[in-house]
This record gives sequence, structure tokens and C-alpha cells, in this order.
Amino acid sequence: MAEAYVAGTRTDGPLGWDHVEERLEGSRNYWIVTARPDGRPHAAPVWGVWVEGTLYFGTSRSSVKGRNLARGPELVVHLESGDDVVILEGVVEEVRDRASFDAIDAAYRAKYGMGVDQAGDDGTGEDGAVWYVVRPETAHAWLESDFLETATRWRFPVG
Repeated sequence: MAEAYVAGTRTDGPLGWDHVEERLEGSRNYWIVTARPDGRPHAAPVWGVWVEGTLYFGTSRSSVKGRNLARGPELVVHLESGDDVVILEGVVEEVRDRASFDAIDAAYRAKYGMGVDQAGDDGTGEDGAVWYVVRPETAHAWLESDFLETATRWRFPVG
């Protein structure tokens, strides 16, 4: 597990990683922030799934975020709530193996009521769709109602 840091004076420690995982698993929408060629940020919501401690999402290769990620894998992921915040900073890798794709498809069906093939991808990548796995380098979480006592950061080994 990544090293955690908490701001404030809590004696019972920071928000637990289980809090972050629960929020990531339960979220319907994930905001993906990438960088355009000129450095301007681009934010867009995507559907995704949290499978065995890992976030996966898909997009079209021709979308702005798809083109941005093809140029550079860096991104920020955040959830919709400003009251119960979870932010991941890291990089993505393209999902290429069938076993991972099958696990994504099963989780996607359970969560959204449709398979990834119905969402515009057949798993081959030939239709212009791509699936990514998020490799976080840093994660942040806090509760707005108790920011000073819950602000927590995790740093993950890179590579």
C-alpha cells in the first residue's frame, strides 16, 4: 500500500484507503482530465469500473481525451462530489490482454446493465475504441465538512 499523509491533528490516522476504494467502486461517472498539445487542460466525464483495486475506462481513439492520451499518458481522475473528494493523479496504459478485457466487460455489465460491446467496443480496438487502466502515482481524499482533519494523500511507487 502507498504511504499516506494526513493534514491536521487526528490521532486515529487519515482516511483509510478503503474509503477511497468504496467511492471509486460506487461512482457512476469519472471525470478525466488530460492535456491538449498546447498544454490547455481538457476535462470530460467517462463511465468506468473499479476491478480488483484498479480503475478502467474506455474512450474513442478519435476523441479529444483519446488523442491527448495517445500523445502522453498523464491524467487526473476525479469524482463528481466536492463534499467527499477523491482525486487520482497518474498515467494510463492501454488494456491489451483478453483476460483483463473480459473482467472489465463483466464489471461493466453488472454496473451499467450493458457490455462494453454495447458501449461501442468489441475488445479488438479495431473500431476506434480503446480501454485504459489507470496507474495512480498520487491519490488525494478528504471530506469537505472536516477538511483539516481528513485531508489525506497517498503516494504510490512509480513504475
